[in-house]
Amino acid sequence: MYATLPNGIRVFYREAGSPGNPTILLLHGYPSSSYQYQKLIPILSAKYHVVAPDLPGFGFTEIPSTLDFKYTFANFAITIGSFLDVLKIEKFAVYVFDYGAPTGFRLALERPQAITAIISQNGNVYDEGLAPFWNPLKQLWASAAGSDEDRQLRETISRAILTFEATKWQYLNGEPEAERIDDPASYYLDYALLSRPGNKEIQLDIFRDYGTNVALYPEFQQYLCNSGVPVLAVWGRHDEIFQAPGAEAFRRDVKDLKLVLLDGGHFLVQSHTAEVGKLILEFFADRGI
Repeated sequence: MYATLPNGIRVFYREAGSPGNPTILLLHGYPSSSYQYQKLIPILSAKYHVVAPDLPGFGFTEIPSTLDFKYTFANFAITIGSFLDVLKIEKFAVYVFDYGAPTGFRLALERPQAITAIISQNGNVYDEGLAPFWNPLKQLWASAAGSDEDRQLRETISRAILTFEATKWQYLNGEPEAERIDDPASYYLDYALLSRPGNKEIQLDIFRDYGTNVALYPEFQQYLCNSGVPVLAVWGRHDEIFQAPGAEAFRRDVKDLKLVLLDGGHFLVQSHTAEVGKLILEFFADRGI
């Protein structure tokens, strides 16, 4: 279904469970959409109100061509905040993964009283979590926009990452039992949507802007330390994008932390859906959420 925001953006989202129950906001990452949660939503929605929006540039969210929208993480957070306001959601737990992490943590900085708990599934906010995968992107962050170096880096990154093979790799790499990701529709859908006209440049702009999140890591960490918000960090220990030390680093700042490393990769929610769902339900039950 769609929610139309005051600026004309139509956010596509999946919703399940009674709106009278506590809300869980599921924020996806690259290169996916709310579709990645299609197996988790039924587990959570028996007790909770679950909403999973598609970020701008992903899934089926529609951006008016007249808006001159800038694809930045600041605007992702503004868009999701406006989406929550349209749905009249004032308090929620947030599940953050990959790109969903800086989006969710930016929201937390803006409305700290709204967040009841955080589930971070390979959702990084520490330098220790940045695997060597990020080295070419770090070069992009340091390059001057529009320069010859920048154009060359964008082309190199496009050939390396914006491909079907790289999309599928993110799902299957690090999975000892790759057959547990039994729905190839996930990565086929992701790649089909990434391949829409104009989307390559959008994705490259987002890659460049990710550096602004790293600059905010100290603020995200200070929020965790000051807020006392409970955090479940459930991580695929074999993730080669956001590596396991990024999960361990939560110990420094989170007073109420449950840390679980499972034998999986980046898209742990696809391969270990039942385990992740059970951990969330138990974590919330133990804290009266």
